[in-house]
Amino acid sequence: MRKNPYPGKFIVFEGLDGSGQSTQVKLLAEFLKRKKHQVLTTKEPTLDSTAGKLIRKVLDKKKKIPPQKLQELYARDRQEHLKKVIIPALKKGKTVISDRYFFSSFAYGGLDVPFSYLLKINDKFLLPDLVFFINTKPETCILRIDKRGKKNTFFECKDKLEKVYWKYKKILKKFKNVVVINGEISISRIHQEIKKYV
Repeated sequence: MRKNPYPGKFIVFEGLDGSGQSTQVKLLAEFLKRKKHQVLTTKEPTLDSTAGKLIRKVLDKKKKIPPQKLQELYARDRQEHLKKVIIPALKKGKTVISDRYFFSSFAYGGLDVPFSYLLKINDKFLLPDLVFFINTKPETCILRIDKRGKKNTFFECKDKLEKVYWKYKKILKKFKNVVVINGEISISRIHQEIKKYV
């Protein structure tokens, strides 16, 4: 893994499904645009690559593949995402804000695949300048997911989210530039906390 050598800044948001990280991506992007920054928001997995489309089918329970193969797809999608979207924007001096990155692979993928293997297939990728982990309890996330009224995806059940939660806690300690934000407070207060660091 290498530090960002480009003029733009790379910010990543992480959290359990239902933690509120997607909302905070949007709010931060709006705040930075008001400050006259050029901002690109993006999300993983993408829906643009062949790998990303296949991942979506697995998450929507329309297709089954072995856990290791799924994580290899994530890495392939991420490689294309960096090459075609993230790095070109950083080179232009834009602030790139991504909803999920390889930390999600380590936490979610780590349920079934050894961390050493996940690290190996993500080892050549860019390190973000700043990572926000929206720290929301699994039971709160499940309540929020249920309120959406949509069919739950592959990882959106309490047992899995509890395991993922502890994986995140363990893995994020291994990285610098990680800020843990209390996800149980109001949306506006979370945004205020994030602004302090940005």
